[in-house]
Amino acid sequence: MATVPGQLIWEIVKKNNSFLVKQFGRGSAGLQFSKESNNLYNLNSYKHSGLANKKTVTIQPGKDQSVVLATTKTKKQNKPAALLHKSIMKKEFRRMAKAVENQVGDNYYRPDLKKAALARLSVVHRSLKVAKSGVKKRNRQVQKV
Repeated sequence: MATVPGQLIWEIVKKNNSFLVKQFGRGSAGLQFSKESNNLYNLNSYKHSGLANKKTVTIQPGKDQSVVLATTKTKKQNKPAALLHKSIMKKEFRRMAKAVENQVGDNYYRPDLKKAALARLSVVHRSLKVAKSGVKKRNRQVQKV
């Protein structure tokens, strides 16, 4: 099976696909979002598209307070079951950030997505934090009687 260039795929799907979210309000007619996987910023653009690019990066929450970093394998484009290479990270934030930098930017995989990957990692890691349970602090202000 012959592969189709990503630019051609983008020209076909950029204005109409099932993942496209168009919200027109308050002058945001030019801003379109996309719900597709492998899209770090969820923007409808060729750079961030998970459909049109062969090399994509995904950062999602995993099980048991972990973060999953998934990259696509370029040689497995015709095999959806073996398409993603997943790495589960359970370290502290600085080590996870260094691992994402190494995998995305320093490894020449997609250095243009390094900033977006670190931003997504920060948001996902923050969402995994659980509030500490225990005795709540009392209000020390004067009570009106």
